[in-house]
Parts: sequence; C-alpha cells; structure tokens
Amino acid sequence: MEDLTTTISAGFAKHYDELRGKVRQWAEPLSEEQFWAKPYGYGNSYGHLVLHLTGNLNYYIGAQIAGTGYVRDRDREFTDAKPPTKAEALQKLDDAVAMVVRTLHAQTADDWGKPYSATGDAGVGNRFNIFLRCASHLFHHIGQMIYLHREFQK
Repeated sequence: MEDLTTTISAGFAKHYDELRGKVRQWAEPLSEEQFWAKPYGYGNSYGHLVLHLTGNLNYYIGAQIAGTGYVRDRDREFTDAKPPTKAEALQKLDDAVAMVVRTLHAQTADDWGKPYSATGDAGVGNRFNIFLRCASHLFHHIGQMIYLHREFQK
C-alpha cells in the first residue's frame, strides 16, 4: 500500500500530465496563425494562454518551491509581440509540467503542509494548496482553449 505522500504526488503528477496532453491535443490542428490569433475583440490567443500557463507554473511552483530562479513577466505572457513558434511554446509548457512533476515527486510528508506565500497567491497557505490551485488554473484555461479551437474549426 502506498503512503499518502506517494499517493498525492502520483495523483497530481498524473493529472498535470493529462492536462498537458489536453493542451497539446487541442492545439495540434491549429495552424501557426490560428495558434496566435485572437478571434474575438476580447480574450487571448491560444498561444498566449500557453505562455501564461507556462509562466504560472514556472513561477508558483518552479521559483517558489523548486528554487529554479525563474523570474516572471506576467504582462508579457499576454502581449509578447514576437512570441515563440507554436512548437517552441508547447515545448516550454512541456518543460514546465516536467518540472512540476519532478517537484511533486520530491515532496516529503512534511513538505505538503509547509507555509506557502508568493506574490499574487491570494492566501494559498501551503504547498498542497498551490499544487491544487495551479492544476485548477490549468484546467480553467483549457476550457478557453477548447472554445478557441472550436472557433477555428468552423
């Protein structure tokens, strides 16, 4: 029988990898132009959402727990006039999720309840909660990505 720490880290890791797969699944049929296009006067492009999710994971988990030294420029995630290619953006998200999974597996039983605080965390409180919040944030934006995908498949 697995201990609780292994159950938590393995469950989160599986969920993060599944979500990463969904981002790739919905992005795959999009052309480079569609990936970066904003089909509505409001909202974001699929690509800018990928940059945003990558920045979110790299900051809240990478910089704050894994100690990666990542410095976030959140505004640029949505406004970068010279963004990377679709393939590069998706690879950066893959790398961020891989870092999250490594960080999850490095957590000990005592780590889950350690106090957590970061700029913009809105009182998350502990490490378990930031892993949960980041997964929920990723899932939320996948919903937006599905709508963008469907808009371009009309």
